[in-house]
Amino acid sequence: MKKVYLIGTGTNIQGTLTNDAEAAIQSADILIGAKRMLAPYFNTEKALFCQYLPQQISDTLHGSTAACGAVLLSGDSGFFSGAKKLLPLLHDLDVSIIPGISSMSAFCARCGLSYEQMRFLSLHGNTDHIAVHVHTNPFCFFLLGGELSAAMVCRRLCEYGLPDVRVHIGVQLGYENEQILHGTAADFLTVSTDALAVLIAENPNYLPYIPSGIADTDFIRSKVPMTKSEIRCNVIAALRIPHNGICWDIGCGTGSVSVEMAFHCRSGQVYAFDNNPEAVALTLQNAHRFSCDNIIAAEGNCPEVLCDYPTPDAVFIGGSGGNLEAILWEISQRNTKANIAMTAVSLETLMEAVPGFQKYCTDCRILQIAVMRTKKLGAYTMPDTQNPIWLLTGGIQ
Repeated sequence: MKKVYLIGTGTNIQGTLTNDAEAAIQSADILIGAKRMLAPYFNTEKALFCQYLPQQISDTLHGSTAACGAVLLSGDSGFFSGAKKLLPLLHDLDVSIIPGISSMSAFCARCGLSYEQMRFLSLHGNTDHIAVHVHTNPFCFFLLGGELSAAMVCRRLCEYGLPDVRVHIGVQLGYENEQILHGTAADFLTVSTDALAVLIAENPNYLPYIPSGIADTDFIRSKVPMTKSEIRCNVIAALRIPHNGICWDIGCGTGSVSVEMAFHCRSGQVYAFDNNPEAVALTLQNAHRFSCDNIIAAEGNCPEVLCDYPTPDAVFIGGSGGNLEAILWEISQRNTKANIAMTAVSLETLMEAVPGFQKYCTDCRILQIAVMRTKKLGAYTMPDTQNPIWLLTGGIQ
């Protein structure tokens, strides 16, 4: 095969094709794409292949003797398109990419919305970071389909404290049965939509910064231990959490560290563990309170429970249950580039932790943090000394 075109067909295929795309389709001997992409060409003499898996498409193109082929992609070739996975498979062919009109561009035009400040997310295979993005962005565009419908997204937003967020839903954009809906998340808890749908969440009250050192009083509390605000700042800074990273919070307590982890890995996931069911329940309550739907909390003893969860990039150990060396060994077997932080209140815990960190961690650092707050006592402002905390940090060696 001499030539291959990857063509973004726009929102309704023929109606939104560019002139360049039309010319490329006319020159192609074979067309490949999903059934609805090929439908306008059923009565032509071109060879049609109803395929959408990258390897299938590659095999067809490499096995063809045609002079020119075209792969028809929904929307735009660069917006959550199959072109990303297909291109490396076609490195030995002469490939040209022709962009189309994306569902994002078309729907923003329908709604009269600008998208300079918009966060773009595909919910195909990703279902656990909807609310946290809406909470921290003025606009979020969600490409639906797969597991999550528009109603499920709205229910998630309501469940995580965002019922009044403005929602725009677009269904079958560009087709005769196009449907545009506007309202709040609470308005669409039971709305029924086609799989070909998009959703924009508009949040004028979004959080414009990444929280760090959230006030202790902002969390739902009980007698379960909590890592205090000033310590939390240092823990999060030491972990250097990737924006799409996987975090473990071992001995999660109230979930205060889990929440701050979640804000730093909004496109990732936090897994919180505790052998106290009250702590697990409290962590989930605080996840809902702060709209962090990228936190999963599980009850169990570590390291046994860890084998069921994805490999971490960052680990906080707030409590080890006497299993610190086994936990460090488990992390070392999973990821040699993971960053670890641990707090110790007692000298006994510190003396247990130091040999383990020196054995398993590079650049092992030990820091004592002494915090003195103030409190009002009548007309006077008095010092309120907090217990000093030891902070151990390092990377797996």
